[in-house]
Amino acid sequence: MTRADDATAHVLARAGGPLRLGAGVAAPAGMLRLTRPDSTGEALPVWPDGATPSLLEEYQVAPVPVERAGETRRVLAACLKCCWTDQSADPWPGDPAPVELVLDTYRALIGRTDDLMRNWAIGALRRLHDSAWIVMADGLITLGPRCALWPVESYAQLKELVRRLPDPERTALTVVADADIVAAARPDTPAPDPATQASPVLASSTRPDTTDHPPSTPEPDTALHRPSTPEPHTTPHRPSTPEPHTTPHRPSTPGPDTTHRGPSTLGPDTTHRGPSTLGPDTTHRGPSTAGRDVSAVRARLGGQAEAGAAEFDDLLGGYDERRRAELVAAFVAVEHAAEPVLEARFLALRDPALRHSLGEMLARRGRTLIQHRERWISGYDDHTAARAARLLGDGGDLPGSGGARSGGRGPGGPASLGEAEKAVLTLVLVHSVAIPRAEGVLPEDTWSSPHPTPVDELRRHTQVPIGELEAALRTLRHAGLLTQVKAGEEAGGYVPGPQFHRLTPAVRRRLQEELILAAGPHSPLAGAVRARRSAE
Repeated sequence: MTRADDATAHVLARAGGPLRLGAGVAAPAGMLRLTRPDSTGEALPVWPDGATPSLLEEYQVAPVPVERAGETRRVLAACLKCCWTDQSADPWPGDPAPVELVLDTYRALIGRTDDLMRNWAIGALRRLHDSAWIVMADGLITLGPRCALWPVESYAQLKELVRRLPDPERTALTVVADADIVAAARPDTPAPDPATQASPVLASSTRPDTTDHPPSTPEPDTALHRPSTPEPHTTPHRPSTPEPHTTPHRPSTPGPDTTHRGPSTLGPDTTHRGPSTLGPDTTHRGPSTAGRDVSAVRARLGGQAEAGAAEFDDLLGGYDERRRAELVAAFVAVEHAAEPVLEARFLALRDPALRHSLGEMLARRGRTLIQHRERWISGYDDHTAARAARLLGDGGDLPGSGGARSGGRGPGGPASLGEAEKAVLTLVLVHSVAIPRAEGVLPEDTWSSPHPTPVDELRRHTQVPIGELEAALRTLRHAGLLTQVKAGEEAGGYVPGPQFHRLTPAVRRRLQEELILAAGPHSPLAGAVRARRSAE
């Protein structure tokens, strides 16, 4: 693959999740290849020099927030406990675990069993699945490809986290072992001996229910930013639940003093009886033949992490240790911050030579520096983004990739918005940006707005059904395109999200024209926009 192909691959991976690779296809430069037993694989970007977004805390830079960050971290910790059964091996890919086992572990962790907490946990599972931290299918959960990015030096702390999590109290009425559920959920797994199986009615009563929907709440998780890693907590009380980063890049190393990353625990576990397994439950009455089936499932899900080609060595090799560290720190900051960062805090942004090298690093990932007076942030390079959009729209592969394509779900992956999402986003932009700007209460050069669009306003001005409207709002929050806010004593509403800081001048101009066409399609200004476009 050429350097342009590598940059396009990074854009696809950032927008659509892990990049799917064909059998034997090498990962693009700067990516980690996760190889499956059938030689296919997935590719994920890695951070330069082992740096992680945790260094944002050192520079007092705010990360992109995640909705219900504490729930998400704790649910990820429960998934790790249930799936990382062999702690002599790497966490990824781990073993499959039933959804119900994960939910039971989460209940034991928080000490609550009410339906509301279950719904929140299922909502967190969906967020983790959408961001590739877990894979949830057929009533089973496995660790997602992003878990392969945990550094080896963090394994000891992850093991301590797993040790401190309580084992779930399995009900005495459970007559189907977790291993039987794992085996039955796999269509290519040999069926256990019917003589040893429980009644179908009893078996169905133990199957996990994955149809619950979490309440509609603000979820500024994005397709471009992903949840972070679980970290142990050493206090004997329930820790605070600061918001983790959501990024497709290498997570921070867990540590007892980095509280903004990953799932926290509720303190030491006094009832721990060793790591959970996928073997027969202790209350299971009757023989089981699923143990060998679980081994077969594990063999099919297994994988190997392979480092790709170096990406920035030629750019960073000419600098001393201090300037190299400054470049990497600025790279992480502009890529992962929620707002543009002050150049005064980063030498690589103040120094023109270092800033040029930083721009080269970003260009190799299809990104570019965007300036907001004395502040900087990164965004998609216009040409690379257009190329990636064409590939997403055509469903094509990267040239010379042998079948590499975006790993996102749907025709265009998470980077593509449906008609409902586009309609809702347009309404918010009209009511929060266009109208206040026309009234002279919003500056011309900003897409940020302190004027939220109420949900009732959205319901009145759209023909989208209520269910689709809520789903569209959730999708837009995940993508960082909308943010839910409160407005004093009023009910609040939605405003443009942090992704609007990352628009290049060309994209801002094009979006401004689209807003003119949407807000006043018959106005003279809209006619001028259409005339100019037809002449191009």
